[in-house]
Amino acid sequence: MNTLGIHLTLLIGPTVPVFAPPSLIEALEEVEVTHTDEGPSGFQLMFRIGRGSLRSLLDYPLLSSPFLRVFNRVILIVTLNAIPRVLMDGIITDQQTAPSNEPGASVLYVTGEDVSVMMDLEEQVVEHPAQNEVVIANKIIASYPQYGLVPTVIPPPVADVPLPIERIPVQHGTDRDYLRHMAQRYGYDFYVTPGPLPGTNTAYWGPPRRLGVPQPALTYNAQSHTTVERLQFRHNALAAHTTTGAVQGRRSGLSLPLAAPVTTRLPLGREPVLLTQSHRRQRWLSDVHGLSVADALARAQASTDDSVDEAITAEGELDAVRYGHILQARQPVSVRNVGDRNDGFYYVKQVTHKIVNGTYMNEGEYRQHFTLTRSGTGALSPVVRP
Repeated sequence: MNTLGIHLTLLIGPTVPVFAPPSLIEALEEVEVTHTDEGPSGFQLMFRIGRGSLRSLLDYPLLSSPFLRVFNRVILIVTLNAIPRVLMDGIITDQQTAPSNEPGASVLYVTGEDVSVMMDLEEQVVEHPAQNEVVIANKIIASYPQYGLVPTVIPPPVADVPLPIERIPVQHGTDRDYLRHMAQRYGYDFYVTPGPLPGTNTAYWGPPRRLGVPQPALTYNAQSHTTVERLQFRHNALAAHTTTGAVQGRRSGLSLPLAAPVTTRLPLGREPVLLTQSHRRQRWLSDVHGLSVADALARAQASTDDSVDEAITAEGELDAVRYGHILQARQPVSVRNVGDRNDGFYYVKQVTHKIVNGTYMNEGEYRQHFTLTRSGTGALSPVVRP
């Protein structure tokens, strides 16, 4: 599909997807893909379906297509400005048909999640004796080689190898749930990103990626240089909190205090909310029984870090063709020309990509709706990367 310099490639099929046939491409009306750091990424394909021939007297032909069966694999590749990028590598999990009395207006929606959904099918109880989170994460990810998963596992700040005579980590639930549960203990994330090559995926288990070169700036209200069409900011004074608690020493039996009064997140804003607000919430950390002091303290710090992520948020929408790039979730980006309080660097929490090609909606659109976060207000520098 070609739309205003955008080329969309669709590969689809069981296990090893192939190029979609022309009949499928012609019926494809809209593509929507959402990447977020809070859970799995998802996609939805919208097809126009009809019954205008003799062979379609019994049913819509696309409904019987072997390419659109549930649990088939879908790979979407977007080429913008001659640069290809794998936008989604996922699995079909749902079909919805919306018949219409109007000719040519019936629609088939095909919905799915990234390939990590295959790690979420079987609930089980598994012991992981004498294995810390890094070993467990690598072991689980390596058990899904058919989806091209390449593990990127970052060790937590505390390396606590459990002794079997003291405790044995036990998994209750699916592999994906357990990986996310382990990550949340340290304020870490677990997610799967497509690429860099079609058919491969990166399984990331580690801290939020707030470091690195910021993506091209989101510019607002700058006439011909404007890249963002809508942008709004929010400061939630009740989101951020400090964390305190207590843990009983394994050997001493004494109750030892825990405290995480500040965040360790990269200070993207000049005025951190935990330091500048006149009031702030306090949370008592529970469920630390049996943990070492270092492990419990790491979880207290993770609680404080997670809370500041929701303190300052921004939402907006841009035209990808005018922006000239594909905005990526889970990476930093700079914002400019919205005032000193809101200018500066942000972390891209979520991006929804919407590509439209058809006669029933505006043709040739590639729009991106995004959500940004940071832990404080004010720009760190008077100049941001364009």
